[in-house]
Amino acid sequence: MSYLNVTEVDAAVVSLSTAYPALSQLIELPEPSVEGVSCHALRMSSNPSGTRDCAVLIGGVHAREWGSCEILVHLAADLLEAYSTGTGLGYGAAAFTSTQVRTVLDGMDLVLFPLVNPDGRAYSQTVEAMWRKNRNPAYSGGNPACTGVDINRNYDFLFDFTTTFAPTAGVQVSADPCDYQVFHGPSAFSEPETRNVRWLLDSYPRTQWFVDVHSYSQDMLYVWGDDDDQSDDQSMNFRNTAFDGLRGIADDTAYREYIPKDDFDTATTLAQQFCQGLHGVRGVTYTPKSGFNLYPTSGTSDDYAYSRHIADPGKSKIFAYTVEWGKEFQPRWTEMEHIIKDVDAGLVQFFLSALQPH
Repeated sequence: MSYLNVTEVDAAVVSLSTAYPALSQLIELPEPSVEGVSCHALRMSSNPSGTRDCAVLIGGVHAREWGSCEILVHLAADLLEAYSTGTGLGYGAAAFTSTQVRTVLDGMDLVLFPLVNPDGRAYSQTVEAMWRKNRNPAYSGGNPACTGVDINRNYDFLFDFTTTFAPTAGVQVSADPCDYQVFHGPSAFSEPETRNVRWLLDSYPRTQWFVDVHSYSQDMLYVWGDDDDQSDDQSMNFRNTAFDGLRGIADDTAYREYIPKDDFDTATTLAQQFCQGLHGVRGVTYTPKSGFNLYPTSGTSDDYAYSRHIADPGKSKIFAYTVEWGKEFQPRWTEMEHIIKDVDAGLVQFFLSALQPH
């Protein structure tokens, strides 16, 4: 085997929905990509849609991170087959019983969207391997090198970084369309890819967990990404403009992002459980830490997902994460096969832990 191309990723999702009609449902995302590719997600559960709390997982956001799609496709196939045959799951030295598999698919809705950015993946796999963004030419001024938006900077969280962050923060985002890496687009949700993810979260209002699968650095990131976490001063929050110009400086007291202590404890516990589950496969160590501990960001999927219930109390609280798998964007397939097992074991353990009372 080798990495899947865009057609193969989508075909796998469609095939799984056909092969396991009692346990899965094909979801067509409302917006095609800029280049007209229709996107699909897969809902998996033994129960009718909307009757259980939901976990939404996405992958294939950054084009060059090829293995993220495979991680989610294999996870879906493994869970569906194991549930249907009444068997457990084995990932290296890690094992999950048939009862645990049933616990996951009986206990929650799982919505997997393996390929958020099909245009970027196609370009990365055929033209420029290190391409990261989507392929939207609208803001390029006709310069091909300035094509594209970083989808994982295009969400509605502190989008106006020049106002909200300290000038010296070094936040990893750019307003320059010709920035090869992190151009955030002209406005939050300017891109169909991010609007599709928002639509999924809106369409499954019982979503309680969100995981965005990326590479690399062998981390499990929890919120926040804009500044250090703290649970003491509620006034220090992303909606408070009094702190504009102060965010993004590590280890200072001028600003740290508020998260309730109970939420912080739950967020960190689930991150630790993911890392423990992953470690059981072949002894690889991933680190649970806040997104800010990697580097300061704005407009990312995980911060947006968790912030939704704060910005709109009518929305559910979502514990949100970013997996950073492996040590390179496109490892040899023989190593990627091991990484798939690592991460999928971590995710199954994450689901089992999420279903426990906290």
